[in-house]
Amino acid sequence: MTQPHVSSLPGAPQLARRGHELWLEGCRLADLAKVHGTPLFVYSKASMRSALAAYQRGFAGRQATIHYAMKANSSLAVLQVFASAGCGFDIVSGGELRRALTAGADPAKIIFSGVGKTRAEMRQALQAGIGCFNVESESELEVLSEVAQGLGLRAPVSIRVNPNVDAKTHPYISTGLKDNKFGVAHERTLAAYRRAASLPGLKVVGIDCHIGSQITETGPYLDAMDRVLELVEAIESQVTRLAHIDFGGGLGINYKGDTPPEADALWQQLLAKLDARGFGDRHLMVEPGRSLVGNAGLCITEVQYLKPGEQKNFCIVDAAMNDLPRPAMYEAFHAIVPLTERQAASTVYDVVGPVCESGDWLGRDRALAVQPGDLLAVLSAGAYCMSMASNYNTRGRPAEVLVDGEQAHLIRERETVEDQMRGERLVG
Repeated sequence: MTQPHVSSLPGAPQLARRGHELWLEGCRLADLAKVHGTPLFVYSKASMRSALAAYQRGFAGRQATIHYAMKANSSLAVLQVFASAGCGFDIVSGGELRRALTAGADPAKIIFSGVGKTRAEMRQALQAGIGCFNVESESELEVLSEVAQGLGLRAPVSIRVNPNVDAKTHPYISTGLKDNKFGVAHERTLAAYRRAASLPGLKVVGIDCHIGSQITETGPYLDAMDRVLELVEAIESQVTRLAHIDFGGGLGINYKGDTPPEADALWQQLLAKLDARGFGDRHLMVEPGRSLVGNAGLCITEVQYLKPGEQKNFCIVDAAMNDLPRPAMYEAFHAIVPLTERQAASTVYDVVGPVCESGDWLGRDRALAVQPGDLLAVLSAGAYCMSMASNYNTRGRPAEVLVDGEQAHLIRERETVEDQMRGERLVG
């Protein structure tokens, strides 16, 4: 398998070759690796702002709020980029709420999603004054009302609807089908809204829908919008008017020649449908994550050993499944390219890490001209990599750097063994 030319790789134009060297914005990546070591996550601020600008163009002239889904990447400096741009945030835990507020988020622009909110998390969010809870079950309505009443408050809620729409994505990241754990079933939605409207601790403010992640086609969004707007009509005729409509996120990125629609083009189609149905005046909300940060990031890793075999050749690097879990979890593809191009014949390798698991691989059948000590970049690593990283094998999580033009800011120090053991205790 041959690697695509770097100009066509995800991350362009911020990621580019200058001669044989790979640069991100105005920074030579090999220099960053020399200063900060490897594995090392590096993010482009310009790439994040460019991705956000496509959504902003799509919503120009509309009453709309873009809520960054911070589970994609919750590093504080990344959150700061979006908070400073006026974004809201979509959170799924009390810890994410704390991070968003620390990064400068406006509490009124925070949406709390997730199927298993605890009472403590509900109290934390209510006391912070968040904008809305996306409620995912009828039993959650009861608990949230009780918690809000205990604080003398009314919780603003929308109900996440499961529209039974196939997002045509990986089963682990599909969320809108009947057999998924998320949301209230389409046929139960009207009853759930009646119950929500009757509970004293709740204030019904909207409706929410999210059908999956890494969606690369327009059709599933259009289908979901049709189903959601049918429900809006029924809810407003029988229960209450809805102030906002939240269409979630899930727009995919280019990992390997994928061609998802641009955010502005997608929303031109969706808004036309919304207008035709008479709901163009509503406050719209979206919750993009991957599409804002995925191609803004990469992970630099050093080649440790080359191990030839009868059936497979292995390129063993110092990054592993604990740093980049997507290949092991989803058999996901990430382009892998050398930081410095060698004028030599390539060999086909499986790129693997040092973790003691057969599933510890980053790329299969990659044609690379490399030697031990060379540096590789694992691309499209801005989403669901560092945020899902672990300490398996007592490996410290990597350092992170944010590039802004010619400036490179260390935004997370490399984790040490002492950091990992700080909360542990020996007995006796």
